[in-house]
Amino acid sequence: MAAGYTFAGPTIRLGRPFAVPEQPDTGVEVAIPVGFLNRHGLIAGATGTGKTRTLQLIAEQISQAGCPVFAADMKGDLAGIGAPGTAGDRITARATELATAWAPAGCPVELMSLTGRDGVAIRATVTEFGPTLLSKVLGVNETQESSLGLVFRFCDEKGLPLIDLEDLRAALAWLTGPGKAELKTLGGISTATAGVLLRKVSQLEAEGGGVFFGEPAFDVMDLLRTAPDGRGIVSVLDLVDVARQPALFSTFLMWVLAELFERLPEVGDPEKPTLVFFFDEAHLLFDDASDAFLDAVAQTVRLIRSKGVGVFFITQLPTDLPDEVLSQLGHRVQHAVRAFTPKDARALKSAVETFPITEHYDLAQTLQSLGVGEAAVTVLDDRGVPTPVAATRLYPPASRMTPLLPEERAATIAASPLTPRYANRLDRESAAEMLEARIAGDAARAEEVRTRAAERPPPREPARRPAPRADDTLADQVQDILGSGVGKQVAREVVRGIFGMLRRR
Repeated sequence: MAAGYTFAGPTIRLGRPFAVPEQPDTGVEVAIPVGFLNRHGLIAGATGTGKTRTLQLIAEQISQAGCPVFAADMKGDLAGIGAPGTAGDRITARATELATAWAPAGCPVELMSLTGRDGVAIRATVTEFGPTLLSKVLGVNETQESSLGLVFRFCDEKGLPLIDLEDLRAALAWLTGPGKAELKTLGGISTATAGVLLRKVSQLEAEGGGVFFGEPAFDVMDLLRTAPDGRGIVSVLDLVDVARQPALFSTFLMWVLAELFERLPEVGDPEKPTLVFFFDEAHLLFDDASDAFLDAVAQTVRLIRSKGVGVFFITQLPTDLPDEVLSQLGHRVQHAVRAFTPKDARALKSAVETFPITEHYDLAQTLQSLGVGEAAVTVLDDRGVPTPVAATRLYPPASRMTPLLPEERAATIAASPLTPRYANRLDRESAAEMLEARIAGDAARAEEVRTRAAERPPPREPARRPAPRADDTLADQVQDILGSGVGKQVAREVVRGIFGMLRRR
């Protein structure tokens, strides 16, 4: 076992193994090589077993290694990673037991929010979000999803910018009303289907979902920042105020991941990741998902590794994830599994089957007997080989394990360089105003609105990209062009993120 956890190079230290037949060497440590963080991972376990603290332990060390982190905060306490922890009896006892030095330390943190109430507002335009992701939010069937894609295409062809839900609702109202004849040009979308979509969009608006769509749209490159001291900034997305809209926030997280895939260049296997993305409550993403959506998620996870992005899914059981996704998760931290019912027992058995075979444990029994802060762990070593499963007592995080105080949160948000950029919602004329002018029969007004809608907000300064190297392939140079400020607009017209691309294949 000791050899399996001896790594060359920097690592993310998790803890020390316990309860093996032979007494382990006190120098043995369970860890993840930093260079293999883009091999993706899983943090699983029953409620209250320590998943969030494990996320925090890993994230703060990734930040220390100079890598940015993005994580969802379901309960509001992960933001404490921005403040030093407090030494208490339990932390001191755990550190002493595991023979590790513990010192309080916080991370540079960026607080974000989908509503803008508890952090920098993250928004997307309806066009950027795309029909596949929006269909998941609306809960439509595959036929209705295909029809929604045709509506997006209609708006593209007619120059109708879809900025917010009001624009999409206006487009659907036009197609089911004054523009009903134009349905014939869309390849078969029925009036009844358009009506269903209109009701779904109106319902989402009524539930407050419109707050997530609009401008200025969030630039995912703002997640790839480091502090002046070289540590990676931990971007924490607060989800407490949208907990009742799981389909929306889980799909929004997937949009961020798809945008990263589209924007980032290929880097292969870097010495350290470009970003590590923690996807909490991951099972919500896959509930009632269409085959096209599942295929797109699996493809994104498979391909984004080469962009230097590592993804950790957080959920209760490995079986919450589709096999196509689970098979790509090389690092596994499984906290306790509770088996109180026959259904739980079947889930436990399935969870055990996802781990490498081990001779050291009866894994089914071990998973039920783990305490808080303990987990069965297997990771990929620095040769890419899964290590033996180890029942592990995890180190305590160095940062605070309770929420930030309101005044601390307010001060962090006020000091953010992103707050001035995203605080105020823009309301430029778009599809809703253009169609309103059409209904009024004012051709001159409709043309005026079309012209004004084309006047985009001032573009962000594009990231500086190095000149092509002599050994760059044509594909490398095309990737650089598409990633530039000019090429970004072209890329938007060609593919609407990885989901739009895969849907048309």
